[in-house]
Amino acid sequence: MSRQTVLVTGANGFVGRHVARVFAREGYRVLGIGHGGWLRDEWEQWGLAAWTSADVTLATLREHTEDPSVIVHCAGGGSVAFSIENPIADFMRTVETTAQVLEYVRTVAPQCSVVYPSSASVYGAVDHLPITADQNAAPISQYGVHKLMAELFIASYARQFGTSTAIVRLFSIYGCGLQKQLLWDACRKFAAGDSIFTGTGDEVRDWLHVEDAAELLLAATENASVECPTVNGGSGEGITVREVLTHLKSSFPQRDSKLTFSGLKEQEIPVGT
Repeated sequence: MSRQTVLVTGANGFVGRHVARVFAREGYRVLGIGHGGWLRDEWEQWGLAAWTSADVTLATLREHTEDPSVIVHCAGGGSVAFSIENPIADFMRTVETTAQVLEYVRTVAPQCSVVYPSSASVYGAVDHLPITADQNAAPISQYGVHKLMAELFIASYARQFGTSTAIVRLFSIYGCGLQKQLLWDACRKFAAGDSIFTGTGDEVRDWLHVEDAAELLLAATENASVECPTVNGGSGEGITVREVLTHLKSSFPQRDSKLTFSGLKEQEIPVGT
């Protein structure tokens, strides 16, 4: 059996790097494309056989891709705040790149499957937990809206053109190397002796380690089809922000200082099944 090739868009990103490594361990030849000045010895350590620093467009995909059997489309916007401040740029990063990938598959590599790491932000505010994958999507932020738009593009190509696809709606991803979001911000604050946070502390999160997320995307590859299966990517267990920060704070000096919250409740991505 010949060795399969996977193309990871956004392979220089947090999730993309771990996806590349998991697929390489599974025996795939891993190609990467996206933004960032990545030295050869760095991308080789993450399991890539080749890396192209370029926008994800139909032209660059045609020029640099070696007939992949699967594309894991990790490229896209990664910040709610950025999507609100720069909605057009976030649209182009998330929705437009998805359209380019799908059109590449339709016109050049119809045998190729597309696996998409979406976000639980597509659900928006929810009335009951846990969230199931068949629950209505009602995103609040531009970030969630754009993720849902990308999902709809993917489902439409599966339905109209027979593209083999799968979608995984990831919940709160964490792990070494993620230099943003709650855990990173909290570590920086605790190191500086700061224990004040926004929100109430009662917000519930469903945490998933990035390596588990990458394994889940590998499993999604094996289950991709024209039915476009869509699943939630989380642990299925919720934990409050207060619990997480209390546990994290115990590893820092001045552990006796009290956690303080502003009381203004933040948007949540709680618990999925």
